[in-house]
Amino acid sequence: MSDSNSPKADSSNPSPLGNLRQFRFQKKVKRINMSDDDSNLVSPDIQSHRKSVNRIEDSDSDIGSPVKVNVTNSEIETESDAKQKEVKLKYLTTLYPQNDTVYIQEVLNNVNWNIEEAEDIVKKNRKRSLKGSNKSSYKKRRKLNVEDADVDSDEVKYKDKVFNSDDDSDAEISNDLTHDKKAVLEFMRTALLSELLLIPQCSQKRAEAVIEARPFENWRDLVFKFQNNKYLDTELLNSTQELLATRQVVESLMKKCIRLSTNLEKAVAAGASTIKQQPRGLSPRLTLAPYQMIGLNWLAVMHAQNVNGILADEMGLGKTVQVIAFLTYLNEAGLNDEKDGPHLIVVPSSTMENWCNELERWSPSLKVVQYYGSQDERKEMRMSWRNGDLDDVDVLLTTYNLISSTPEERRLFRVMPIHYVVFDEAHMLKNMSTIRYENLVRINAKHRILLTGTPLQNNLLELMSLLIFVMPSLFAGKQADIKSLFSKNSKMSSDKTNKQPLFEQQQVKNAKQIMRPFVLRRLKAEVLCDLPEKTDEVIRCTLTKKQDRMYKNLLEKFSVEANESAEVNGVGMMMQLRKLANHPLLIRDYYKETQLKNIAKKLAAEPGYKQKNPDYVFEDLFWMSDYQINQLTRIYKSLGGFGLPQEFIPEAGKLKKLDELLQILKENNHRVLIFSQFTMILDILEEYLTIRGHKYLRMDGSTPVTERQSLINEYTEDNSIFVFLLSTKAGGLGINLTAADTVIIHDIDFNPYNDKQAEDRCHRVGQEKPVRILRLLGQDTIEESMYEIAQEKLNLEQQLTGSEEGENTDKKSVLKLLKMTLGLDPHNRTLSFSPVKNSNKIHSELVENQAESDIEF
Repeated sequence: MSDSNSPKADSSNPSPLGNLRQFRFQKKVKRINMSDDDSNLVSPDIQSHRKSVNRIEDSDSDIGSPVKVNVTNSEIETESDAKQKEVKLKYLTTLYPQNDTVYIQEVLNNVNWNIEEAEDIVKKNRKRSLKGSNKSSYKKRRKLNVEDADVDSDEVKYKDKVFNSDDDSDAEISNDLTHDKKAVLEFMRTALLSELLLIPQCSQKRAEAVIEARPFENWRDLVFKFQNNKYLDTELLNSTQELLATRQVVESLMKKCIRLSTNLEKAVAAGASTIKQQPRGLSPRLTLAPYQMIGLNWLAVMHAQNVNGILADEMGLGKTVQVIAFLTYLNEAGLNDEKDGPHLIVVPSSTMENWCNELERWSPSLKVVQYYGSQDERKEMRMSWRNGDLDDVDVLLTTYNLISSTPEERRLFRVMPIHYVVFDEAHMLKNMSTIRYENLVRINAKHRILLTGTPLQNNLLELMSLLIFVMPSLFAGKQADIKSLFSKNSKMSSDKTNKQPLFEQQQVKNAKQIMRPFVLRRLKAEVLCDLPEKTDEVIRCTLTKKQDRMYKNLLEKFSVEANESAEVNGVGMMMQLRKLANHPLLIRDYYKETQLKNIAKKLAAEPGYKQKNPDYVFEDLFWMSDYQINQLTRIYKSLGGFGLPQEFIPEAGKLKKLDELLQILKENNHRVLIFSQFTMILDILEEYLTIRGHKYLRMDGSTPVTERQSLINEYTEDNSIFVFLLSTKAGGLGINLTAADTVIIHDIDFNPYNDKQAEDRCHRVGQEKPVRILRLLGQDTIEESMYEIAQEKLNLEQQLTGSEEGENTDKKSVLKLLKMTLGLDPHNRTLSFSPVKNSNKIHSELVENQAESDIEF
């Protein structure tokens, strides 16, 4: 905005700004330190980056007139302190939309929330940036010859509302239409139900009311029908205008991205074989495969073009090695500058030791430092770095959990210059709505590389999240528009008759076209002709008689509950059914209430037990499973004699099937990985393997990171260890277990790609035997429905690299699963997700499904 458009402080004109300037605090406001220590206090919806990589300055053309803040002196004086601050922040962010919200809030903090002083500071900074932008515009152009001058030339400018209730209510409604009114009228005439649901404040009922009110002959007819329908109002027309304006912003950005993408595709093709030999710094005993040399060349082209990339090779093709080769190449080619800082590699905890080993094995010349340890140890490392201890370090290696765990860490990586930041298992960055995304995207890195073995999904919000990540300069300041437009799909009905909006279909197509040169994905079937065959087999396990009886009783109980009540606890029901499908000891059946009261009295008298009131102890025991109570009997001596008979452990349908499978596998010298999502199932499997005399190791989310690689090495080197028990989360990411040739998925995941990650631990480079994948399903249980839904997700793969439903197990899948299992009408029943005792963690794991930690019952 030019200064001429700024509102003037005229004391004779009682404007909202004048009112705000007359206002003074009655007491001194405590200064808030908006350093990284409390950067997470800002809502994710309004958080912005203070510094974007290669940010392109916006021209004046995309800054509209400020929206007035209708607040009077009397209203302000009666509002709370927080409300006053909110009004001031909103006023300045509306007046200067090109500035980050965090920056404006900091300015307000620094002047004790004096609106007049704050506005002067923001205005002066704006003038300086405008003067400097003309001088440096040519320097800021990317190497791909994208003309920055037109970046915002077709942005949507602020326009008057299509319907102003104050001006239009008493006036004759005219059919003389502006461009916006024509667009809104056409949208209301033709929009699908799914498109209407994208309008802010438009519910299912309101969307259906719009469709019922059709046809709309003209603007006057549209307004009349909206004013006289109890479900509709004319404000919905203004909301539609907002939606269409946001669409125009996104469409404009996509056109620019397509131009950039086209040029990049040509550059990639031209530089596909620039590097003929692997870097000399790599170990001479190791050789890159031909497809890995192609990957190295691709990374080199992306670097030369000054853009970020996503290496999305299928799991097991050596993405780690390709990145190590690229970082070594940068060193040898003299492409590292001292002021750029070291490279940073961010990995899941379970793969940290593997990365360390691979870096040492492939490129011993690179100096690597692990940023890991206790808080005190990490603090000591940070202090030493300030004294120059990082000067000769090539690579910093750390974990997702640590990089943003404390304010000090967030500030460190936001301030410290990083040349390349590499995100391993980067599917954690596929949702711009998460706090993790916000923290990671603010790392002060010159370049970014994302590594992921799972394909991109056919979901526009994910594609846009990744686009923003690889091209931050083009999307600077536009994340809110994109998020508001494409995160509203959750409002849509799960009814399959709803079609994807035509606009969204077109943008998915555009996004995939744009992503193509930024993504390199090869499949094992394409590049590893000599990789042993992998076969998949689904084994349906008949439940034991007792287990089957318990399952049917529980199913009948839940069906009655669901038919009698409009709302039921869907997640709780699903978890109980899953437990019984796996093992009867995972719910309480053996321990009756009389026994629980006796156990409660003894536990309350135990010196080491936390609860001393027997009634409270009984209440806790009441919600525990038989197996959990049995574990207590092993800890407290006073409970001797209350333990479960050992013969109960193998009494489950899946363990009966394991009796058959493991005996044959052992006789034929196969070695086995058994994966489960649940720590308690791993506990039961440990006891089962001990009873059956099978030698095993175990690794789950609670295994210290420092011990994980030694466990993997032990299993690899000791052929007498028959089974490796692993949690799907901790054991499914980035580790190499080619010593095994059989994978048993004991209990399937909602997201089939988590299971695919697990099975590819042994079907990867280095495997010499055919690999067999066995999935165990409880016959005639909820697991069969889960598997059916998982296959539907896998079948969505298409176009660029395929599709997955996403890292988040969405609630619709849970609802569909329960309706299938309980035989409910899919259209007329609501299942709630209200938490029950001990279900918060379970629900979080099922719905978010992003943490490395395992699920506990």
